[in-house]
Amino acid sequence: MSKPTTVKQYLDALPADRREALEAVRKTINANLDAKFEEGIQYGMIGWYVPHSVFPDGYHCDPKQPLPFASIASQKNHMAIYLFCIYTEEGEAERFAADWKATGKKLDMGKSCVRFKKLDDVPLAVLGKAIKRATAKKFIAAYLKTRDEAPAARAARKKASKKKAAKKAAKKTARKAAARKTAEKAAKKSTRRRAL
Repeated sequence: MSKPTTVKQYLDALPADRREALEAVRKTINANLDAKFEEGIQYGMIGWYVPHSVFPDGYHCDPKQPLPFASIASQKNHMAIYLFCIYTEEGEAERFAADWKATGKKLDMGKSCVRFKKLDDVPLAVLGKAIKRATAKKFIAAYLKTRDEAPAARAARKKASKKKAAKKAAKKTARKAAARKTAEKAAKKSTRRRAL
């Protein structure tokens, strides 16, 4: 079977229960989405993104791709909502998680997605509010800040890692020197005993 190239093709290929669940999630996202975002198929999933007409740079990992905002997908053992939008603004992921848990529904949240088995597992109002808070303008600004800070953060981690490795090497050298000294002392004692 060929990969879907439209949202309709993607949904039509799903079993009825998954189609119903993802359509409800999709409807919630679309109802709360800033008009500057577009919907389509991205990375093999139903996705929402900032088009090149709004953000010409595209996604830094692949500038030919528009900047991803959110996606939904039917995976082998679950369905997933990928919310890139809640990881660019400080505190937003924590707020989203707290709001979700406050509904009493179980949150199965990984580093990049929220997994669920059935529509009843998803508090649609919480999802809608998170989408509504992330306007295209705010999302792009937060993304640029994160993207621009990333090289400095990587450089700082690399420097700290080198420092740690140097410290570890110095400790190892000191231990070897101490062991060598101890061995030399023991050898001298042994030589003196034999001489007596």
